[in-house]
Formats: sequence, structure tokens, C-alpha cells
Amino acid sequence: MARRPSAFSALIAIDKPAGCTSHDVVSRVRRAVGEKRVGHAGTLDPAATGVLVVGIGQATKLLGLLTLDRKGYRATFQLGAETTTDDAEGEITRTAEVAAELLDPARAAAAVAALVGEHDQVPPSFSAVSVNGRRAYDAARAGEALELKARRVCIYGAELKRVDPEACTWELDLDVSKGTYVRSIARDLGRDLGCLAHVCALERTFAGPVTLADCVSLSELEAGGAELVRERCLDPVAVLGLPARELSLDEIADVSNGRRIDAAGVAHGTRVALTLGGGLAGIWRCDGRHLVCETNFPQAIEGVR
Repeated sequence: MARRPSAFSALIAIDKPAGCTSHDVVSRVRRAVGEKRVGHAGTLDPAATGVLVVGIGQATKLLGLLTLDRKGYRATFQLGAETTTDDAEGEITRTAEVAAELLDPARAAAAVAALVGEHDQVPPSFSAVSVNGRRAYDAARAGEALELKARRVCIYGAELKRVDPEACTWELDLDVSKGTYVRSIARDLGRDLGCLAHVCALERTFAGPVTLADCVSLSELEAGGAELVRERCLDPVAVLGLPARELSLDEIADVSNGRRIDAAGVAHGTRVALTLGGGLAGIWRCDGRHLVCETNFPQAIEGVR
């Protein structure tokens, strides 16, 4: 049976609340807009909040194309204890004394600044990393230990915002590469400092070009439905980071049928976003003097500005 056309297609940024999974967000968006085809890019842990990019309708095809290579976080590290999950959701496994010098803002700021650079990072035991087809969190819940290999990640920026001596916490801003686990940063930093640590609060402040300012809350979305999505949807071309090329009326039929069109000065190998009347119609690539189809969207993705 053919899938019925979507009512509309768009990307929307949700400010995910704490206490729900990324899949829970998808389910609530489905109900709010009356569309079954909904997905998300860049999973957030249930306890985390902040930027979650959601695709609706044809825009679900974009989710695998979004690079979102850099992500930003406002994190609070709890010093003095490690947990099974490397955050406050897990059980405490070890504790350690927190030296008074680590609660000095100057000393803490220096330790945070030293995080900048490339690192070999082992993901948390409770993570979505797959080993031989099995998710690490499934094995961890079963009491089994999977050998997780270190991955090369980059911390582009790290800045201390606040030290709370009474709570023994550090609040910091992080700018990291795709695939970096903030929980692992806290775990490894705590071990290096000899005080142990875990994440007790986490907010994603940006994902690629999408920031908290672009987000709507789930309650706003549930109140406004599809109309709100149309008002607040993301520009898909801007999120993709591709140059845009508006189609002429003469090119529409050829593009709809996947026939190549004139490149009109586009450099060889360059990928471009073909737009039409405020919608993203396709992603094409320059091959010599012509543009050839990589992906077409039978129903244009709304929001091109």
C-alpha cells in the first residue's frame, strides 16, 4: 500500500524538557501535528534538555544529511563521586574527597580550559554505542560489560562559568565535535583530578547552526500544532549549509523527473539546494556543466527564506 502524502514537510527545533526520551519527543510531535512521519537528529539523554532537531514528513529524509558536526552544552559537573551512568541518573559506584583547591575558581578555570583539544574518549557504559550489533546500554542493564573502544573526539571550546563550593559543582560551557559524550568528559576529568565526577545537569545550547533561540517548547507546539510549525520551522537550506539555487519555471518538469539541468556556473562537485517558492525541492550535485539529482523531495520542505 502506498504511503499517503504528508500534510506538510518541515524541520522544527524543540527545546527538549528533562525527564523524557528523544523518542518521547517524536511521539508528542506526531500527535501535535497529526503526522506519522516524524524523526529526530542527535539523541539527547532523558535527563538532558535543549536543542533537538525534528523532521516532519519529507524532512525526515534530511535528518541523515544534516552534519551538525559541532554541538554546544551548558553542563554542571558534580565533584566527589562516580556513577554507573556517569550522570545523576545512575547509582554511585565510588566517592572521593574534593580538595579545597578544586573549589577555587582560578584553579577550576585552568582545569576546564585545559580540556580544549583532541582526545581519545571511551563512551559511557550506558550509551547507544553498538558492539557486534548490541547496544551498550542493553548490556549494561543486563549486568554485562562490553569492551567499548576509544574514539577520537575534539573539544573546541571549554569555559568555566561558575563554581559552587557548597554543592561541590562546576558549571561550564562546552563546544564539542559530533559523537562526544559530555558524561565521559566529566568522568575522565574527575579521574584526572583525583576527585571523581559525574554530570548532574546538561543542556544542549546548539547543534550545528541551530540554537536555543530557534527552539519551541513541546507545550507551545502542542498548543499551536501545524500552524506553529509553519511559523517557526527552520530554514532547511541554512541548516544544511548548502548554496541555494532557485528553479526557473522551465526547469521544474526536468527536475521533477530527475533529468539533469544546466549548472549555470556552479563549480564542479558542488552540492546545491534547489528551491522553489519558499520550499526545498531537491539536493543536486554539479557534474561538469550540468546538475544531477542526488535527492528530490516530491513534497517541497517548507521554510526556505
